[in-house]
Amino acid sequence: MIHHRRAARAAALVLGAAMIGVFGLASSASAHVTVNPREATQGGYGRVAFRVPTESDTASTVKLEVAFPEDAPLASVSTMPVPGWTVAIEKRKVDPPVEVHGSQVGEVVSKITWTASADAGIKPGEFHEFPVSMGPLPKVEKLVFRVLQHYSDGKTARWIEPPAADGTEPENDPAPVLKLLPAAEAGTPATSSPAVAQDQPAASNEDDRDSAALGLAIAGLVAGLAGLALGGLAFARTRRQATPPAA
Repeated sequence: MIHHRRAARAAALVLGAAMIGVFGLASSASAHVTVNPREATQGGYGRVAFRVPTESDTASTVKLEVAFPEDAPLASVSTMPVPGWTVAIEKRKVDPPVEVHGSQVGEVVSKITWTASADAGIKPGEFHEFPVSMGPLPKVEKLVFRVLQHYSDGKTARWIEPPAADGTEPENDPAPVLKLLPAAEAGTPATSSPAVAQDQPAASNEDDRDSAALGLAIAGLVAGLAGLALGGLAFARTRRQATPPAA
């Protein structure tokens, strides 16, 4: 009986660890600040949203600072009003100027800061999106935005690490990245593409990735439970075979 209790206790511990590991991995995959959608088309205008989840269990997100890439200036950047939040836009001069529709623009947006009013912060377990329209999108492979996420308890999460040279996301503090795809060449028939149409609402690419990650995690948990069940049956069968018959 004692051996059976120990085996059951061990199985429960293993199952608990597996559940923590699986669901912890699934939640952490989407915990950092991202840009949604994650792809747009070079040369056009795009509407994206900075998606901000609150990771803290006790504090709310009350301020967000988004720094725009210095090596790929954007001539036109505008924000959408977010209820309960004020916005401040900082600009910098560029030389040479950026050409937009035949005009020379010598000043571009360098940073956008959103600040929550009273009780408008992003509470634990919630997320918010901050939409931005920008363009013309430069002919580069990606735009990397460095973000500071400020909490009501004074702590700051720094999402500032760019992707590696091979494009993989860093393990810690990854910066939001908008991938830019080349526009279709003139005369080429339009085909379905992951590129985002200009000025369309933010798509659910991130949700799809999160759902896929959660599905894989649940599948792994089910497989683990099946393995534990088979192991328990094998253990019980071994115990019955090893126990001598009663006299």
